[in-house]
Amino acid sequence: VQLQASGGGLVQAGGSLRLTCAASGRTFSNYVVAWFRQAPGKEREFVAAVSWSGGRTNYANSVRGRFTISRDNAKNTVYLQMNNLKPEDTAVYSCAARTGSYDQLATRYDYWGQGTLVTVSS
Repeated sequence: VQLQASGGGLVQAGGSLRLTCAASGRTFSNYVVAWFRQAPGKEREFVAAVSWSGGRTNYANSVRGRFTISRDNAKNTVYLQMNNLKPEDTAVYSCAARTGSYDQLATRYDYWGQGTLVTVSS
């Protein structure tokens, strides 16, 4: 499966953005999809994941209550709605997919899209 992330940009603290991960190739509904982010000088970290059906989600503590992950299998798309953004959310955000259950370890994901930059100004 091929993934393409989009929707990043520059936003002020407290603002919102919606990231989109568009998939093509194999049956998208077979895959768990997650978002990861990497800030300058820091390691990549898990942000959120959604099960193949969309019925289960998982979030990093740092974004829980502010970010919402969802998917539309009919459109082969996963979304990350980011509200109340903070400067510490500034990073390159990437989406990834794997079969099986969702996981917070990036090394367990087989397919990756290119990143999209999110910059939150204070």
